[in-house]
Amino acid sequence: MTLEKKGRFWYGTTVEDVKAEIVRFSRESAYPAVKFAQSRCGCGSVIFRLESDEDEGAARRFCVACGTSHWMGDSADYADGARFVGHTCVCDHEQFMLLSGVALYEGSNDVRWYTIGCLCMNCRLVGVFAEWKCEAGDADAFLSRI
Repeated sequence: MTLEKKGRFWYGTTVEDVKAEIVRFSRESAYPAVKFAQSRCGCGSVIFRLESDEDEGAARRFCVACGTSHWMGDSADYADGARFVGHTCVCDHEQFMLLSGVALYEGSNDVRWYTIGCLCMNCRLVGVFAEWKCEAGDADAFLSRI
């Protein structure tokens, strides 16, 4: 890992750096993420724009290579009432590598909390850009749809 703190923010170069930030952040919020999956478009690209509504518990990503949009996890179930906000890095760029992490209910594989971490493709900032309580059931099935 190559995480480096500069001022208030962390910077990195790999999806493993995003994972480290999700782990750090989620431990502080009392719902430690234990399972992870990287977003990948059907075209093979791993670079996206991200929109979310944390109040409704919904997120969607847009592939920068082919333009395809994709609901993340169970977000399609909550999209009707959502007011999506696009995410922009502190450097004003909007293209990210995305990693999702989930916390589980004790003794189960059921999702309890969902966290989306990002790596900015311009300045390499690593951060958690969205999180919410999530009753999505099986974590493996949920993460297969991110």
